[in-house]
Amino acid sequence: MSDKKKQREIQLAAALQYEGTGTPTVVAKGQGEVAARIEAIARRHDVPLVKDAVLTGLLANVPLGEEIPESLFVAVAEVLVHIYRVGDSLDSYQ
Repeated sequence: MSDKKKQREIQLAAALQYEGTGTPTVVAKGQGEVAARIEAIARRHDVPLVKDAVLTGLLANVPLGEEIPESLFVAVAEVLVHIYRVGDSLDSYQ
């Protein structure tokens, strides 16, 4: 896939930090080239990626450095559960 085509596909991105307790925090967000860079950095550091345009759009409205609002707790929790399950599945094969 060409870089231009890939960049067009990555229109919006948001990154969360979560330490296992407390509330996840928005640590990066952007669109276009910034979104592509967020995804590239995540891939380079083996950070799990989940594509959810609706949730990403909502997270993009949260100020950088702020915890996610209570209204997004369930949606983000579902994403975290998915990531942990996939991670556990991969670990069991290694």
